[in-house]
Amino acid sequence: MHSILDALLDVRKRKIEAFCEEKLNSGTSPYKIIGELTSGLREIGAGYKEIYFDAELMVAGWNAKKALEILKPLLQAGLKVEGQYNQRDKIRKVVIGTVKGDVHDIGKEVVTIMLSSDGFEVVDLGTDVAKEKYAEAVRETDADILAMSALLTTTREYMAEVIKYFRQEGVAVKILVGGGAVTAEYAAEIGADAYGKDAVDAVKKANKLLKTNF
Repeated sequence: MHSILDALLDVRKRKIEAFCEEKLNSGTSPYKIIGELTSGLREIGAGYKEIYFDAELMVAGWNAKKALEILKPLLQAGLKVEGQYNQRDKIRKVVIGTVKGDVHDIGKEVVTIMLSSDGFEVVDLGTDVAKEKYAEAVRETDADILAMSALLTTTREYMAEVIKYFRQEGVAVKILVGGGAVTAEYAAEIGADAYGKDAVDAVKKANKLLKTNF
C-alpha cells in the first residue's frame, strides 16, 4: 500500500488515486482519508524550506486536490445519510479562504463541504487571499463569519494582519481560523473569535459563534 507522503509527492500524479482506492476498498471512511491527507500535508508544510521546497508543495497540492475530487461526492453522500442537513429560518453566511501566500486548499475545501452540508451559505474565495479581498467579500455578502485557513507557519501570521485590518476598517464579523499551521493558542493570541482544529470542529465552532445548535 502506498504511504500518504509517497502519494502526495508523486510527480507523475498516479499514486494518489491508488492510495484513495486502496483505502476505500479496505473500508476506511472518506473523512478518515481526508484526515490522513491533512496530516501528510501538515508534515510537508512543517518541512518547508528545510526538507521540502516550492516544487514539492505544488505537487502535494495538486495530488491533494485530486484526492478531494475523488472523495468529495462520498463525503457529501455520507453527510446526507447521517442526516446532518439542518434547515433553519435564517441563512447563515460564511466567507472562507486560504490566506495570502498560501496556495493549499484541501482543508478549506473539506470545511466548505461540511459547512454547506450543515446549512451555511459559503462564499469560497479560494487561496492566496489578501485582506482587502476578504473585507470586500464580507461587506458584499453581509457575512456572519469569516473563516481563514493556513497550512504553512510562514503564512499564518497574515491572519493577524487581516484581523488588525478589519478592526481598523470597522468590518464587523466573527472570525474563525484553522489549518495545519494554526493552534488554539495562536488563534487566541491574534484575537480570533474561534479556532477549528478540523472540519467537524469548525462547523461546531461556527454554530457556537452564531449560537445555533449543531
